[in-house]
Amino acid sequence: MFANFVVPDLLPAAPEIFLAFMALAILMIDLTVKDGRRTLTFILTQLTLIGCAVIQAYTINGEVTYTFSNMFVDDLMADVLKIFLYMTVVTVLFYSRAYVTDREALSKGEYYVLALFATLGMMVMISANHFLTVYVGLELLSLSLYAMVAMNRDSVASTESAMKYFVLGALASGLLLYGMSMIYGATGTLEITAIQERLAAGAVNKSVLVFGLVFLVSGLAFKLGVVPFHMWIPDVYHGAPTSVTLLIGSAPKLAAFAITMRLLVSGLISMAPDWQGMLTILAVLSMAIGNLAAIAQTNLKRMLAYSAISHMGFMLLGIVTGIVSVDGRFALNPFAYSSSMFYVISYVMMTTGAFGMILLMSRAGFEADELDDYKGLNKRHPWFAAIMLMLMFSMAGVPFFVGFFAKFSVLQAVVATNNIWLAIVAVLFSLIGAFYYLRVVKLMYFDAPADDAPLVIPTSMNLLMSANGLAVAFFGIFPQSLMELCGVALTRSL
Repeated sequence: MFANFVVPDLLPAAPEIFLAFMALAILMIDLTVKDGRRTLTFILTQLTLIGCAVIQAYTINGEVTYTFSNMFVDDLMADVLKIFLYMTVVTVLFYSRAYVTDREALSKGEYYVLALFATLGMMVMISANHFLTVYVGLELLSLSLYAMVAMNRDSVASTESAMKYFVLGALASGLLLYGMSMIYGATGTLEITAIQERLAAGAVNKSVLVFGLVFLVSGLAFKLGVVPFHMWIPDVYHGAPTSVTLLIGSAPKLAAFAITMRLLVSGLISMAPDWQGMLTILAVLSMAIGNLAAIAQTNLKRMLAYSAISHMGFMLLGIVTGIVSVDGRFALNPFAYSSSMFYVISYVMMTTGAFGMILLMSRAGFEADELDDYKGLNKRHPWFAAIMLMLMFSMAGVPFFVGFFAKFSVLQAVVATNNIWLAIVAVLFSLIGAFYYLRVVKLMYFDAPADDAPLVIPTSMNLLMSANGLAVAFFGIFPQSLMELCGVALTRSL
C-alpha cells in the first residue's frame, strides 16, 4: 500500500512545520496561565515568529524548490515575502498589546493562537503551487480572522462585521473554488505550474477556461479588496476591534499578492490578454471609488479602509503591465512585478504605522478612531504628530517618503508599456486621494485639541512607532536596496 510513498523534503516547509507545532503548544500552555495579561503567551508567540524568521533565513538558497508532490514551492519571492510577513505580525502584536490587555474580551490566549494560525495560512498561501494548497491556506487565514473579528461578543459592531465578513468571505471562497474546478476541468490538473504546461501545449477547452478565469479573478479580487468586491472592507475595518483591523489590513496583503502572482503569472500566463483586461477594470474602479469615497469619511478606520481599496487598485497596475506581447509571444517584464511587490511591502509598512497610531491613541473605554480625535495632536505630542505626518505624506505619495517611490515605480512600469492613459488616470486619482490624507495633517497641526489629556505611552510601543515612522522616511530617501531585493526575488522565482 505504501510501496510508492516518497518521503517529501521537509526543509522548505520547516518554518510552517515549526509554526504549526508552536501554535498547538502555546494553545496547551495557555491553559495553565493564570495571568490575565497573558504575558507568557504573548512572549511565546513573539518568540515563535522570530524563530520562523531565523529558520526562513537559514533555509534561503536562492533556488526554486518543490516538495510535497509539487504542491509546495520554496523560492526567493516566498522567502522575502515570508520574512516581511513575520516582521509585520510581530509589529502588529506589539502595537496591539496594550489595547488587548485593556479589553477583557480580547485578553485571552486564543487571540494570540488565532493570530499564529492566520500567519500559518498566509505562509501556506505564499508558497502554494497547487489549487488545494491555495484553498487550505486561504481558509486557514479566513477562519482565523472571522473568529478574531467576533471575539468581542459584547460589541454589536464587532458581531455584525464578523457576520458580514463570514458570509461574504464564504461567497468569495465559493467563487474561487468554482473557478478552480472549471480550470481543472479544462486542463486536467490542479498543479499551478502544470496548468501552464497544458496551456502551452494547446490541448485545452478555451471557453471553459475563460469562465473559470472569471470566477478565479473574482475570488482573488475579494481577497485583495478591490472594486466591485470591496463591500466588506469598510464595515469590517470599522466594526472589528482595532487590533484585529490592524492585522486584517496589513499582513494578508502580502499573501494576496503572492497568490495573485502564483495563479495568474505562474499558472495562467497564456491567458494574459483575458485577465489583464479584467485587472485593468478592477484597478481603475478601485482607484476611483476608493479615493472618492474616502473623502466623505469622518472615521479614520473607514477612511483607511477606502484608502486600502485605492492602494490595492494601484498595486494591480504593476501586475497588469508585467506581461508584454513580443512577436506574438508573451514576455515577462520583471520590473513591473517588482514594482508591485515593492508597492505592497511599502503599503503594509505604512498601514501598520497608521493603525498602530490609532492603537497608541486609544485607551480603556475609548477608541481613537474619529478624525476629530487627532485635532491638535501636535500640541499634545509633537513627535507622534510628526510620525503621523510622515505616514500620511507617504500614503499620499509626497516626496521623499517610501509611498512616493512605490507609486513612481508602478507608474514607470505602466508608462514603459505605452499605457499612458492608465498612468494619467492613476496620477489624477492619487491627487484626489491626497486631500483626505492632508486633512489629517491639517487637523493635527492647525486645530485646537479636543482632549488635553496627556498621552501615556509604553516605552516599547514608543520605540516601535518611532522605528516604523523612520523606516517610512528611510526607505523614501534610500529605496534602492528594497527595490533591488524585490527585483532579484522575482527574477529568480518566475
